[in-house]
Amino acid sequence: MTAASPRLEKVTPDTVLDACRLEVAPEQSKFVSPVAQSLAEAYVHPDVAWPRLICDGDRIVGFVMAFFDVAFDYDADVPDAPRRSGLWRLAVAAGEQGRGYGRFAVGAVNEEIRRRGGTVSTVTWHGGEGGPEEFYLRLGYRKRGLTDDDEYLGDLDLTG
Repeated sequence: MTAASPRLEKVTPDTVLDACRLEVAPEQSKFVSPVAQSLAEAYVHPDVAWPRLICDGDRIVGFVMAFFDVAFDYDADVPDAPRRSGLWRLAVAAGEQGRGYGRFAVGAVNEEIRRRGGTVSTVTWHGGEGGPEEFYLRLGYRKRGLTDDDEYLGDLDLTG
């Protein structure tokens, strides 16, 4: 990471256009939706979505969006399955990757889940070469299976 400490910031009228201009590496675009789409989804799901910019100094280096307290179709056959919280989107700008910003953002989301009383963090991802699976597994997420949308589901115990 750079000398400045990364932090999460709310998206504001002053930062929304810069947020929408954020792009991942071209080969990663098939694995993550554009920030503009994420912000639109956050707009229509305000009680669930938690969109944040990843900033370092005065630079926007990425975008993360969490979700809180959601029933998952994956758990439909599990009686009294707890609702899930976790990582909905993560995009680190192409020129900013490899500096720990993704790891920082996932950690910050997990801290917010803990702050809200959660004990498990959930993430889903599309499989494929160059995708985020290894990143999430290195962070300790355990691969659980496929969702109805053919995404892999992973979870991380936050109690340890």
